[in-house]
Amino acid sequence: MTARAGTTADARKTLHPGYARAVPVPDVQALIAELDGWVAARGHASQTYSYGPGSAREADLLLPQQDEPHGVVVLLHGGFWRAGFTRSLMTGLAIDLAERGWASWNVEYRRGGTGGGASETLDDIDRAIETLAGVGESLPTGRIVMVGHSAGGQLALCAAQAPTVSAVVSLAGVCDMVAAAEQAIGENAVVEFIGASPEQQPEAYALADPIQRLPTGKRVLLVHGDADSRVPVRLSRDYAAAAAEAGDDCELLELPDVDHFAVIDPRTPTWAEIAPRLPGLLR
Repeated sequence: MTARAGTTADARKTLHPGYARAVPVPDVQALIAELDGWVAARGHASQTYSYGPGSAREADLLLPQQDEPHGVVVLLHGGFWRAGFTRSLMTGLAIDLAERGWASWNVEYRRGGTGGGASETLDDIDRAIETLAGVGESLPTGRIVMVGHSAGGQLALCAAQAPTVSAVVSLAGVCDMVAAAEQAIGENAVVEFIGASPEQQPEAYALADPIQRLPTGKRVLLVHGDADSRVPVRLSRDYAAAAAEAGDDCELLELPDVDHFAVIDPRTPTWAEIAPRLPGLLR
């Protein structure tokens, strides 16, 4: 492990006012540029650690100013498991969480084009969580909240059963891989990630599909906007229902008129609605 300096059991459904910002596909890169500018202006510094060979297996540790963080949030970015998107998508949340008293571990992982695939990527998440335990003695690694967006939501939910994980937050997550494959979301992103259709490799879907890995035995918060045109809110609704049937403590926070990206924009009322819920997941 190496480090270097860098910058940086019932399902419950509640409705809250959200942040109505529909981001058209051509504007996604503009939003990312805006967030990069917001991050640069905050001036926080992180440490980058390797948990395996190559730049696709790194994570950024950002600590709050207070001596004892509330806990550690493991951040997993989205991007439909493709190399075009990186952990920089979650750096804004890492900074906001630090200002709220949380440590964060912003994980990069192998994706399409960087050696990723269902089993390889899931293994990366497991190794990143294991590496966290050796990063610093002062980290409260017994109080880990996984927070994943989109494809990262799928990865976070699949990692829920790790012994050190206390809770999971899925932000517009791909909670049902079979349904997502059947709907060809993200231009067939799920079939591309798994390498086959559900009919061709049901065992691979059983490994990588959060809804097939229930119960998690952990507290889970699903956050999804009903205006999400990239990952349908129905996936989170179905996961919440299945989690309740399995006996998990799972809440669905469904946000009206909220799109796919407002949930990871620290400048929005949407994120301001989500962040204060994290401490309650550890009680």
